Amino acid sequence: MTVRNLARVTVVANMVVVVIGLVVLALLPSASRPEARVRVKPAGALPGARLPPPVSATAESARKAQANEVGLIPVIMYHRLLPKRIASIDRTPAQVRSELERLAKDNYVPVTAAEFVSGNFNIPAGTHPVVLTFDDGNRSHFAVDGSGMPKNDTAVGLIYEVAARHPNFRPVATFWINRNPFGLKDPAQQAQAVKWLLGHGFEVANHTSSHPDLHRLTTKQVKEQIVRQERLLKKLGVPASTTFALPYGSRPKKLTAAHDGKWDGTAYHFDGVFLAGAEPSVSPYAKSFSRYAIPRIQSNGKHGECRRWCTTYWLDWLDKHPQERYTSDGDPTHVSVPKRLEGKIASSKAKEIIAY
Repeated sequence: MTVRNLARVTVVANMVVVVIGLVVLALLPSASRPEARVRVKPAGALPGARLPPPVSATAESARKAQANEVGLIPVIMYHRLLPKRIASIDRTPAQVRSELERLAKDNYVPVTAAEFVSGNFNIPAGTHPVVLTFDDGNRSHFAVDGSGMPKNDTAVGLIYEVAARHPNFRPVATFWINRNPFGLKDPAQQAQAVKWLLGHGFEVANHTSSHPDLHRLTTKQVKEQIVRQERLLKKLGVPASTTFALPYGSRPKKLTAAHDGKWDGTAYHFDGVFLAGAEPSVSPYAKSFSRYAIPRIQSNGKHGECRRWCTTYWLDWLDKHPQERYTSDGDPTHVSVPKRLEGKIASSKAKEIIAY
């Protein structure tokens, strides 16, 4: 498969995700379980999320790193983590741990969705960015134990577990949440949870208030869903969201309503809108980057619909086609590529190119 053919599966894949997602929504567990009190733990007790100091790239250093900063970047989509999967898009903690271990061993470095969209990320030369995204704010994504540390086998706990074994595996991710984030009903506990995540370098952003299929709503209803969640996020201490994930990957009839709009006196704007499948994204430095229709890859094996759409397939594919993958030059002020790819760089980066 060539890069030019990647987009052909996106529409079909998103339709599959919509159908699966509607089934999963009906299966979500009750949020009536007892809620754990969230206590903020000092950041020094866990691996840090700071980016490494920048370097000054040259043509020689870019060649040595085999830098390709217009290459493909996996944006991985996770939903619930369950000891025993119920729906096909669920993952077990063991499956997520194994996938994160693979990413770390393959020299992937996590960045948030906001960092990715802005192009403002710096990872070591020779490494590859990956965006870990978790939809719906499920209780399995984040919870703390009695000492205020992330619980084992939650998404955050697993990320820190792998980061502790692999120092270059930066412990960050993006959580796109709805109302009642992380299964918490109490506003004070919600705010404490969000404060903990933001304080440790994670991104918390908008996934609508009640997770509807936006294509079925009027434009006014779409804007209401987004604004209500933006207002909740503000109450919880989140700065204005810069990214937005479409529930089920379903786009509203008026496409621009997914990234710009106003309802009841409150306006919103997103720098990036994310779909629900089914291929890696091009680099934000590439001419072909479409910031309001950014594809993601469902975390899953290679069975059924996932034969060509999910993480196992795509991570294998990128391993077999390393020339197609984004590889960093370690220098955030330049975009480094082989000479044959220079024409793929967006004109806004034209004065910052290192072509070797």
